[in-house]
Amino acid sequence: MRSIILKPQLLPITFFEDRDFQGRCYNCISDCPNLRVYFSRCNSIRVDSGCWMLYERPNYQGHQYFLRRGKYPDYQHWMGLSDSVQSCRIIPHTRSHKLRLYERDDYRGLMSELTDDCACVPELFRLHEIYSLHVLEGCWVLYEMPNYRGRQYLLRPGDYRRYHDWGGADAKVGSLRRVIDLY
Repeated sequence: MRSIILKPQLLPITFFEDRDFQGRCYNCISDCPNLRVYFSRCNSIRVDSGCWMLYERPNYQGHQYFLRRGKYPDYQHWMGLSDSVQSCRIIPHTRSHKLRLYERDDYRGLMSELTDDCACVPELFRLHEIYSLHVLEGCWVLYEMPNYRGRQYLLRPGDYRRYHDWGGADAKVGSLRRVIDLY
């Protein structure tokens, strides 16, 4: 008789109500538009695999927070503004990344192409505002300030004809980072 060895299943993300991975917890393995049914607050998170985008409100609304594999003992470690995490999305892994930045809406004006992370968009491209984007390959996180700081927005492959399409309040783009699991 052959013995079968079962590998333990990794749970990609675990939400804890209290800091330092204490209190009630909830394990999640896929997109969830409403986490409020599982917990009322979130003060720490452990990401066991993959990359995730968290949202402060249900149905993928509000402030967004990008997390890679790792431990986040309190909400300040993921740049959270409060203990409110009410929806999440797993970000699919891709091998290649490419996007085009345009200085005007509807893909007009100067165009620049990016295939790698960019810590300071205004410095590299001499553009202080980006009004439209076209994500050709991979997923990206857009930050409103240089050096991957400020509000974050998940960009999936597709068209972003105006900054409102990615959820931005204005056309300021400080930095862009490819979504890759570094571990």
